[in-house]
Amino acid sequence: MALFSSRREGVPHLPLHVLLLGFTLFTLYPILWVVSLAFSGRQSLALSTLPESPTAMDRLRAVIPWPETWSLSNFTSVLTDQPFARWVLNSVIISTGTTVVGVFVACTAAYAFSRFKFPGQRAGLMAFLVSQMFPGTLMLIPLYIILVQWLGLGSSRLGLIIVYATTSIPFSVWMLKGYFDTIPKDLEEAALMEGASVSRIFWSIILPLAKPALSVTALFSFMTAWNEFILAATFMDQEAMYTAPVGLRFFVGGFSQQWGYFAAGAILVSVPVVVLFLFLQKYLVSGLTAGSVKG
Repeated sequence: MALFSSRREGVPHLPLHVLLLGFTLFTLYPILWVVSLAFSGRQSLALSTLPESPTAMDRLRAVIPWPETWSLSNFTSVLTDQPFARWVLNSVIISTGTTVVGVFVACTAAYAFSRFKFPGQRAGLMAFLVSQMFPGTLMLIPLYIILVQWLGLGSSRLGLIIVYATTSIPFSVWMLKGYFDTIPKDLEEAALMEGASVSRIFWSIILPLAKPALSVTALFSFMTAWNEFILAATFMDQEAMYTAPVGLRFFVGGFSQQWGYFAAGAILVSVPVVVLFLFLQKYLVSGLTAGSVKG
């Protein structure tokens, strides 16, 4: 009887599992195409060649992302025949600089908004929130005037670091402030009674306790700078200073369509983010949930 009841309870879950499996396959199908195209050694989108009189099975094989032969030629060509390695290095430097500068400034600002009372505190938080309501392309023209014409930082890594760090600060401040609000103030009061200064409390107590939120914020800042295309394509007018997303677009243009190189480059660009995700995985859930408790 118990076995029968457990089966009856498990029946309604079957359609849900089938639906989730279908969505999973639908999501993975484009990724399988990119991986298969990158390892096919070809530049054509067709992974297999159809015979003169194709059957239904031949047509089915044509849409299944599985190459006839596996090769690493696309990866070797991208890394040796193209300046793709330099573009990836530019992305690493810019994304790392953006993460360090943005998270450092956001930490100090979020701690001030969380612990201190000062004139304009609420207005400052609302200004950060309102700035996130506008698309990034709205600031493209003023940023170009300030960065290129006034500061002379066009086609430079420092210029992109400044732009990316500035645009990531509002989100980072709100994220970190929500986490700082969950840290008990009793810890700071006890440290003050022991003679610790405010800066010592911030560096030795608050930041170690906020490690999950710092990890999540740093990950989002890194990913934003790593994947950004429009600002990098606008400010970088020298080929040697391209970032990886900007460099990928030259593999597929109006005169040449090197889809194999594009797929191989896309996989290489995805590897650092995947590794960073795996490294910070243990902090993701706790950092996201705790940072959303208060705001």
